[in-house]
Amino acid sequence: MVERSRVPALEIKDLNVFYGASHALQGGDLKLEGGVLSVVGRNGMGKTTLCKAIMGMVPVASGTINFSGQSLVGKTPAEIARIGIGYVPQGRRLWRSLSVDEHLKMVATKSGAWTVERIYSTFPRLAERKNNGGGQLSGGEQQMLAISRALLSNPRLLVMDEPTEGLAPVIVAQVEDMLLRLADEGDMEVLVIEQNIGVACGISDNVAIMVNGRINRIAPAAELAGDRDLQQRLLGVGRHSHDDTPAQPAIAAAGTSKEEAAKADARTSGTVKIYQSNPTAPTRWSQPVPVAQLERSGRVITAGPTNRASAEQAEIRQLASPGDSVVLVAGTLDTKGDELRFIRDQVRAAGLPVRMVDLSTSGEHSGAEIPANQIAAFHPRGSAGVFTGDRGQSVAGMTLAFERWIARQQGIGGIISAGGSGGTAIVAPAMRTLPVGVPKLIVSTVASGEVSKYVGPSDITMMHSVADVQGLNTITREVLSNAAQAMAGMVKARRGAKEAVQGKPAVGLTMFGVTTPCVRQIVDLLDDTHDCLVFHATGIGGRSMEKLVESGKTSGVIDITTTEVCDLMMDGVFPATEDRFGAVIRTRIPFIGSVGALDMVNFAAPETVPEKYKDRTFYVHNPQVTLMRTTVEECAAMGRWIGERLNQMEGQVRFFLPEGGVSALDAPGQAFHDPEARAAVYEALQSTVRQTSNRQLIRLPHHINDPAFAAAVVAAFRALHGGGRPVRKREARR
Repeated sequence: MVERSRVPALEIKDLNVFYGASHALQGGDLKLEGGVLSVVGRNGMGKTTLCKAIMGMVPVASGTINFSGQSLVGKTPAEIARIGIGYVPQGRRLWRSLSVDEHLKMVATKSGAWTVERIYSTFPRLAERKNNGGGQLSGGEQQMLAISRALLSNPRLLVMDEPTEGLAPVIVAQVEDMLLRLADEGDMEVLVIEQNIGVACGISDNVAIMVNGRINRIAPAAELAGDRDLQQRLLGVGRHSHDDTPAQPAIAAAGTSKEEAAKADARTSGTVKIYQSNPTAPTRWSQPVPVAQLERSGRVITAGPTNRASAEQAEIRQLASPGDSVVLVAGTLDTKGDELRFIRDQVRAAGLPVRMVDLSTSGEHSGAEIPANQIAAFHPRGSAGVFTGDRGQSVAGMTLAFERWIARQQGIGGIISAGGSGGTAIVAPAMRTLPVGVPKLIVSTVASGEVSKYVGPSDITMMHSVADVQGLNTITREVLSNAAQAMAGMVKARRGAKEAVQGKPAVGLTMFGVTTPCVRQIVDLLDDTHDCLVFHATGIGGRSMEKLVESGKTSGVIDITTTEVCDLMMDGVFPATEDRFGAVIRTRIPFIGSVGALDMVNFAAPETVPEKYKDRTFYVHNPQVTLMRTTVEECAAMGRWIGERLNQMEGQVRFFLPEGGVSALDAPGQAFHDPEARAAVYEALQSTVRQTSNRQLIRLPHHINDPAFAAAVVAAFRALHGGGRPVRKREARR
């Protein structure tokens, strides 16, 4: 998980702004620690004024606005933009006569992660319309262009004012997806002013509610999305069209009055309070109606019992009291209810607190402590993104919702599940988000086959169910009981373990057979001061190392063997993912790296090598492993790819280039010795990486396996770490 700086990205205190005698911002306070924060509120509450105050477009009467500890009050908009704040204004404000390409090139800078090319790859629709004028674009395309224009300044903070205003629902969905991508990439912090409750809750973990020129409260997004009364009381709105609230027959009937419709709603949901947001017809000069007046004018209608499911969805409780933990038994209770309850009873009998988590997509009530609709509320689109009526979409939606729910919980002592391929696919991604060491166990029908797609880089334990997980019988009782006892044993052992004595800080290293001498020498040099964790660079090895980095389990990284990039780009059998180096980028941990084994792509037996590579240079490592030498062009492409990732690293970076060779096979007289290909990697890196005092490429006249190379790497590592752990940044959105 990403951690951000301890200094808030944006901090506003006691902010006051006037338009003549009108008091627009009335002592507003707001803090954006990092990630994405949504601000919602009715018209006239001061949201746009807040944006303009941040950007220096309106004078501040009193109060402070600090960006990463630096005051913005008194600065001009140009100065604020240069400091690193981008602005997407309400209404987009494009030039009708300028083409998309002209808009972008006019503001593009020569340095920074965001370039015109990256904009086009991120927003393919703009690439298709690059020669069209601003006035020829649809609303959604104009909004993409306005956002792109701000991104090209490579800001550290992006302020967006009503990005979905006036857009059709399908375009709103596109813009929301775009905001989610920006949040997931973690390149910048984002402040979004938004009136669409669904969008505001979907892109941010917390939502600030603005009332009468000040922040009234900051509510968890999942709670606000499910709390109609809070929406009505503070925002004057109810649920939106994309929400999962079923239409009431009385409301649908023609000629039904508002009060009759409310009474019909009260018959199914209990208490309803009716508010009239504007007692008198408003004009653009109207003063905001005080909340107290709205509440006094509200009418309460009570009838029938409270809808249990709605109450459960609105109330999200902590799993355990501070310092305590519980075991989660998670699965689809509509199809595996007896089996999961059997596991729960076994774990409870072992003396551990247990919570049932229902991941069903049928929408039926199961009696679980954490019902399905509470999990579904964590989907970016709320429960409407889960209970779709289409099984495939519902399963995918519940998988995402459960992953997001797990990431926001505290007090998970362990988690266990049982099911078939569908249930396993739902729970596995969420389990992978938990730190290494938290017990995770899945009883599954797929556990006797290929399970890497479920386990990934995590420490999930897979247990074969033998018989199908379909009812309790002599086989399933034995297997499920063993699984429950195994979970109880792991949790108890972890609880009972004495507080670990602070030992040597851990450092992660990547190794392949052809870089083994280098890594062994590094380990020997560091062994007295560090706990060296060596990972085999076979795709999953690099991912496992980065998971530990993101979990805070390692104090440093010596990523000598980056060969997984070869297989990623040339379709080998040990590929990295597109997120290779992502944990280092997000955590900003000091990074030591090199080009180990970039001379080879891995395939299985010779007959499995793709036909397109038949004329290449090969080395048969053994009957089941065939290595292919990378070409000059491929090496250049890898150099550019790695260089772009290094540019995104904001921590200390030292990337070593061994001029004598990158592997045991890349040496004079060896099969893969190719100085020209090696030079292509280095030239691409030199031309791509933006070198600074913090980010350096270091050329050494040694082979990667030479002792002098290992010594130089260790010296750089010690210089960056100095024996202490790096400062990590606060966890941001997943």
